[in-house]
Amino acid sequence: MTGSSLLRKHILAYFVTLNQQHKKRLKLGTVPPYLKDIPSKMIPPANLTMINEFLLLGFSYLQEKQLVLFPLFLCLYLLILCGNITTVTAILLEHRLHTPMYYFLSVLSVSETFYTIVILPKMLLNLLSVLRTISFTNCAVQMFFFLGFAINNCLLLGVMGYDRYAAICHPLRYPILMSWRMCGQLSITCCILGFVISLIMVNLVFSLPFCNSNKVNHYFCDISPVIRLACTDSDTHEFIIFILGAHVLVAPFFFICISYLSILRTILKIPSTEGKKKAFSTCASHITVVIIHYGCASFIYLRPTASYISNKDRLVTVTYTIITPLLNPMVYSLRNKDVQLAIRKVLSRKFCMK
Repeated sequence: MTGSSLLRKHILAYFVTLNQQHKKRLKLGTVPPYLKDIPSKMIPPANLTMINEFLLLGFSYLQEKQLVLFPLFLCLYLLILCGNITTVTAILLEHRLHTPMYYFLSVLSVSETFYTIVILPKMLLNLLSVLRTISFTNCAVQMFFFLGFAINNCLLLGVMGYDRYAAICHPLRYPILMSWRMCGQLSITCCILGFVISLIMVNLVFSLPFCNSNKVNHYFCDISPVIRLACTDSDTHEFIIFILGAHVLVAPFFFICISYLSILRTILKIPSTEGKKKAFSTCASHITVVIIHYGCASFIYLRPTASYISNKDRLVTVTYTIITPLLNPMVYSLRNKDVQLAIRKVLSRKFCMK
């Protein structure tokens, strides 16, 4: 058994155990002790219903118009896969692109690819299906991987900001500051931190009891729409999740801002206009992706769950689950002349082999 399959088995076993604990807490006719202390959430034992699955409402409010969304989202999904896979392949095969900047870009592209795979196939299936259910365990697994890759992306964008800072502000020390060993350690640290924080958040959500209502007002299992279905007071859990989310979003963004202030001071000292343009061009794409990614994510996660507005939030979520992964290869990579040249070489080799 490979390491990845063993890890997948352990993760699935963990969420199955979580589901079993949920079932034990909510046996028919048994009200958990903490429900009795909350008058507004009191549920008569006869009406207590255990939730084994959730219903994803998704875009059901659009009714027949959902059929129009299917080909649109399918095309966007295929473009995301093609763009990111092409970018990673070009960077791997072109030796001139074997630099820390392109290494982190390829890691980000891989992370973005899996990030969309976790969400979009199920969403596309639900657009054509009348029964839009997802099991308790699968909902927890989906949330775990979605949050894991999302947090990983946030941390990677912060590391990419540091890479640009080291390259522009300390060019002589750059090979030492961003050695291949350091690059590998930074990318692994981002991944581990992302999934550890994700596991804590998911455990906080699914350790709550869920009874009666199972309608998730979203197209996937996100924190806010799921935790609102808990049939007990979730304020403490929400507060901890908010603090974790604030650290994940604010800390890397603050670090990026500090890095770019230093970069701006260094660029302004460059005497030639051509040199300034070249330095700015290496940062422009990264800044664009950072603003879109952190802007949308902050709008959703840096506020209380009670302020959740379904339709508006759903549109914003579409932006960072579909539009941002689509923009990464287009804005950050495919507009780059080095990447474009590498892609042409890869394609020409492929056709020559045929």
